[in-house]
Order: sequence, then C-alpha cells, then structure tokens
Amino acid sequence: MNIFLNGEAQNIEFSTLFELVQSLQLDGKRFAVEVNEQIVPKSRLLETMIQNNDKIEIIQAVGGG
Repeated sequence: MNIFLNGEAQNIEFSTLFELVQSLQLDGKRFAVEVNEQIVPKSRLLETMIQNNDKIEIIQAVGGG
C-alpha cells in the first residue's frame, strides 16, 4: 500500500498505525501521530487502519536544554 509518511511517498505492508510505529522503533518514546490532518491518540493506534494514499505525520518530541 502506498502512503505519504512525513511528506515522503512510502510503500508499506502494515495495516495499522501501531504496526507502523513499531517498525519505526518509537515504542516508549514521546511522539504524536496525525493521519490526514487528524490527530490520532496513542490509545487508538492499534485499532486505526492505514488506508492507501493516507498522509501520515509522525512527530517525535526531543528533549534538551
């Protein structure tokens, strides 16, 4: 399936946002996910299906000072 991840075209085999996040090794990190300009709570990643041509933005929080 084809998606746009952070503005770049990607061909993926995942069916849920949870699987996509796991593949990016973001478990346990602070991040936010948006699909087609709608924020998806982390509690809904497992049940949120990815559709062909979805525009997915994943923002990771970075600490520092």
